[in-house]
Amino acid sequence: MGDAAKPLLRILGIDPGLRITGFGLIEKAGNRLTYVASGCIRTDVRDSLPSRLGTIYAGLRELVARHQPDQAAVEIIFVNVNPQSTLLLGQARGAAITALVASGLGVSEYTALQVKQAVVGNGHADKVQVQHMVRRLLSLSADPRPDAADALACAIAHAHGGQGFGSLASGGLHVRNGRLIVGKAAAK
Repeated sequence: MGDAAKPLLRILGIDPGLRITGFGLIEKAGNRLTYVASGCIRTDVRDSLPSRLGTIYAGLRELVARHQPDQAAVEIIFVNVNPQSTLLLGQARGAAITALVASGLGVSEYTALQVKQAVVGNGHADKVQVQHMVRRLLSLSADPRPDAADALACAIAHAHGGQGFGSLASGGLHVRNGRLIVGKAAAK
């Protein structure tokens, strides 16, 4: 059966951020990936935190209504150097996930390491390598902007058979101190 006869799956990838939330939408038919759209939802740093979270929520709800994705994939952010920044980023992630779930989408979550491994083949790849591989995998004419590239990479990782963060344990992986570890998880 050729790729054309396989069902089409539309995947929305999200790279959450309080200032800039990247999004990337792709379609998968068999083994073929096709670019649909990408960009960023920007919030005004002068607005209140609730207003900025509302902007992310409303922007993603509008995006889902316009493009009708079947599934969503969101990057997990574990630790940031600044605890305050980590808390704010977590709230932005929460607004994004809430918008997706409220829109009726199933949401899978991926660490940056999982995304980079799936797209570049190296979990420690830099942003330029991710942008370049996203360009190649989706046959784009130029490298996408960093936030959109990360969101597209998240969608690509999901399309490549990822099952999100929930499948780590069955794959012999677990998280320790924000890092993926191969082997058995330590007993608690």
